[in-house]
Amino acid sequence: MSSDSKQARGAASERLAADYLQSRGLRVLAHNLRYRAGELDLLCLDDGVLAVVEVRQRVTLDFGGALASVDRRKQRKIIRAARILMQRQPCWRRLAVRFDVIGIDGLPGGEHRMVWIKDAFRAT
Repeated sequence: MSSDSKQARGAASERLAADYLQSRGLRVLAHNLRYRAGELDLLCLDDGVLAVVEVRQRVTLDFGGALASVDRRKQRKIIRAARILMQRQPCWRRLAVRFDVIGIDGLPGGEHRMVWIKDAFRAT
C-alpha cells in the first residue's frame, strides 16, 4: 500500500472523528499539531476540558484493531507532545486535560466501526 493512500485514509479518519466529536458537542480547536516529540491528531474543547484525541484507523482487526495500537509507547509520545503544547500555548494551561482515543476499524469512507474512549489514559 502506498504512503499516499495511507495518508489519505488517515486524513479521512481524522475528518470522520472530528465530525463525530462535533456532533456530540465538542469544539475542535486544532488538527494535526506536530512537535518533535510527536503529533496530536485532534485538540478539542469539551465543556471546559481540553481533550487531546488520538485517532487510530485499521482496515482489519488483526493484532487487536485500532484501539489496541495505542500502546504505552504511543501514549508516552502523545503525553510528551501535549506537554510541549502546554509550554507553547499558555492560554490552555488553565484547563483540565483529558486524553481520548477514537478507534476506527474498517474504511472511513465505507463500512466501519468507530469507538470513542474518553479518558483512555492519563499522564503520569
